[in-house]
This record gives sequence, C-alpha cells and structure tokens, in this order.
Amino acid sequence: MIRGFRPLLRGSTYSGVLFAYCGALASLPLLPFALLPVLSWRSAPESAQVVVVLLVWAVLVGVVGLARPVRRALVVSARRLLRVPLPNPVAGRRASGSLGLDRWRTPLWLVLHVAVGWTGALASGVLFVMGLSLPSNWLGGEVRAGLFGTSVRLSGGWSWVAAAVCLLLAVAVCVLVTKALRWSAPRLLGPSAAERLALAAERELLLAERNRIAHELHDSIGHTLTAATIQAAVAGEMLSADPAAARAAMRSIEDSTRAALEDLDYALGVLREEQSGAAPTRTLADLPELLERLRHTGAVVEPELSGELAQVQGTLSRAAYRILQEGLTNALRHGAGGPVQVRAAARPDGLDLVVVNRTGARSGPDPGPFSTSGHGLPGLAERVRLLNGEFRSGPDGTGHWRLAVRLPVRASA
Repeated sequence: MIRGFRPLLRGSTYSGVLFAYCGALASLPLLPFALLPVLSWRSAPESAQVVVVLLVWAVLVGVVGLARPVRRALVVSARRLLRVPLPNPVAGRRASGSLGLDRWRTPLWLVLHVAVGWTGALASGVLFVMGLSLPSNWLGGEVRAGLFGTSVRLSGGWSWVAAAVCLLLAVAVCVLVTKALRWSAPRLLGPSAAERLALAAERELLLAERNRIAHELHDSIGHTLTAATIQAAVAGEMLSADPAAARAAMRSIEDSTRAALEDLDYALGVLREEQSGAAPTRTLADLPELLERLRHTGAVVEPELSGELAQVQGTLSRAAYRILQEGLTNALRHGAGGPVQVRAAARPDGLDLVVVNRTGARSGPDPGPFSTSGHGLPGLAERVRLLNGEFRSGPDGTGHWRLAVRLPVRASA
C-alpha cells in the first residue's frame, strides 16, 4: 500500500507542481493584452469571445518563448524542479540554422506549460475545496452532489468517503501534471537537430584537442625524463672529476624540467576544462636549446640545418620541433652510442626532417634500460598524416635507425 503511494511522496512531484503553477501565474501579465481584441468586438457571442481571448493569450505566450534567454531559463528551471537531465542550449550562431519546427519547439513548450499549469491548478483547486467542503454535513448542514442534471444527497459517512476521493483525485492531478511536463520537457526543451550537430562538433574538437595534448605530453615529458635520467647519471660520474661539467648537467636538468612543468600545467588545465594560461609553444627556434640539452647528456649530436628555418611559422614549426624531439628521445633511449645525426632543411615546397642513430647489429631500436609504451612512432606517424606529410622509420641496412619526415608547406596555413 505504501509502495503504491511512493510516487505521490517524491519531492520531484511537489517541485513539478510548483513549476507548473508558477508557469501559469507568470502568464497572467499577458492576459490584459489578450482582452484587447474582445473589447472592440462586444457584439460577438460570449463563447466566441472566450475562444479569441484564449487564442490571443496562447500566441502572446508563444511569442515570449521565441527569446533565447527565456529558453535558457526554462531549461535551468526544468532541470532543477522537474529533475530532467537537459543540456544547456548551444550558444552562438552554430545552432541558429535550425528552421521549421525546431524554432517553434520552445514556444510550443511554453504554451503547453501554461495550459497544463492552469488546467492542473483549476482541477486540483476545485477538488481540494470539495474535499474540504463535503464533510460539512457532519456539523449539521446538507451537501448535495450533482452530475449531468442528477443530484444526490450525501449524508453520514458517505460525505467523508467522497471527501477522501476528492482529495486523492487532487493529488492524482498533481502527479499527472508533473508526469506530463517531465515527458514533454526532453522532447521540446531538449537539443534540436542543429544543436546536436553543434554539440557533436564541440565534442569532436575537444577530443582532438585532448589527443593533441596527449601527444604533446608524450613528446615533452618523455624527452625530459629520458634526458634528465641520463644527465643525472653523467652528473654523478663527473661530480668529483669535473665539478663544472656536473653543475652544467644539473642546470640542464633544471631548465628541461621547468619547460616540461609548463607543458604539464597547461595540459592539466585543458583536461580539467579549466582556464589555463597560454599554451607553451616550442618551435624550430627552440631547436638549438634542445640540441644543447642533449649534449649535456654526453650524446654526440651532429646537426645539419639548412634553409630559412626561422621563416617556418605556425603549426608546421611546432610540429617539426615535436617530431625532432621525439626522434632524438628515441635515439637516446634505443641508440647504441655514437653520433646522432639531425638534419632539418627548409625548402620552398616543404620541410625535410631526418634523425639517424646507430643501432649496431640490432634490426630495430632496443629499449635498453628505458621502458617504453610503444606510442612514440605511431604518434609521430599520426601527427605527420594529419599534416599531409610523408613518414618513414626503420633500419637503413647500414646498422643505423633512420627517421625521415617530409612536411608540405601548405600544412602551415
């Protein structure tokens, strides 16, 4: 028995009824404007005047629903009072292309909201008053109930039964009002087709940004940890024999980890959807600093830079830096010693990037003392593919591992 009345006792039912009745009351200021046409048409039948007033009133309520702030307020209030999971309306012009029925969904909801609110308020109010009035014959009065021209005198305990039925019906009306609004809210206040496309586009951009951040973290943090590990080992070995070289290695660790912390702070801000600072931009202009940090690890780096690398700007320059950084990190992790050749050539039609390191008799990179996730080369290949470039990686048959990338200039646009 109690389980059957649980829907009547939920807080969402009471808040839903409050939402419906507030919507009905909010439409009252428009009623005087709906009465204006009737004032100039006094000769019309009373029924026609009532119909005209209701139609004009509904039109005025619908016009109010065309305002975008009204829809946003309705979504927020329905989400809190009706407990309906509704997303916020998409702002901007991306969702403004919805035509046809989409733009009339909110006015239709507002008219339905007002109609259901007034119907529920009048029906539940009449039933509630009847429920309180019927037992009055217990005090010596007489109560008669009439329906379709037939009246019945209620006396004794029947008046109490009728009162209880009226009160239950009043509660049932409140439940039906809430159910009707909860059913219609997602269909009329939910995102339209254009808004769904805009939300999907926003999510796609967010996923693309997070994927880019994942690549940035892998390149930056992976390189920093690899270089810092090697530099710390070099500093430990040189601490007594060559204190100046050890201090230089420690300063290099400090500089590289500070840069990695900036990248990490920005990435975490994006992933948490917080307002973070400007994105750290590493470009080909930072390549000499990168090569210098590698030299502090004891690696022999043989750079060969040609062309106007300083003129390469934008996405192309940032991507080229990350590609060389990942290639050099792999050379430190998997190389078998010997010089690391780095070539970067800017040409009128593209940018050529090459990293070559010795692998000895091995057929491919050997992890050596460093563990690896295996995401480095696939991530590079994906980055190059997105830039419409060419990617090649593997042994060259001479005991060296060769990473060669060619990026077209048009990718920087």
